[in-house]
Amino acid sequence: MSDKLELSENEWRERLTPEQYHILREGGTERAFTGAYEKNKAAGEYFCAGCGAPLFMSDTKYDSGSGWPSFYRPVDAEAVEEHRDTAHGMVRVEVRCANCEGHLGHVFPDGPNPTGLRYCINSASLDFKPEE
Repeated sequence: MSDKLELSENEWRERLTPEQYHILREGGTERAFTGAYEKNKAAGEYFCAGCGAPLFMSDTKYDSGSGWPSFYRPVDAEAVEEHRDTAHGMVRVEVRCANCEGHLGHVFPDGPNPTGLRYCINSASLDFKPEE
C-alpha cells in the first residue's frame, strides 16, 4: 500500500469511538475476553476499524485462549506492518495497519501451523463483514 491514510488527531477523534481511538491511535489494549470478536466464529473478513483496509480472513482465526481475536496470518503480507515494542518492560512485536498505521495488537511466535504465528488483535481495532 503506497498511499497511507493521514488524518489530523481531531479527524481521528471524530471518526473513531473513544475506545477505538485509545487503541488505534494511542496504542492501548482492551481487557482480555471483553472484545466483540474474541468468540466470533462466523465466516467473513476483518477490516481495520480506522480506515477500512482488509486485514484478516475468518479462516485464519483460531481460539488461542488469550482473550483476544487471534489469527495465524494477515490477508496479505503488506496489510500489516510490524514494529519492535519495548513498552512495559517487555520486548514484543507490535502490529499496525499498513494503510493508516493504527495499532492493532501484537504478533507472537507461538501460533499454529502453517505459520507458527499468533496475531493477537484488539476487537476494537477491527470491523467484521460476514460472508454473504
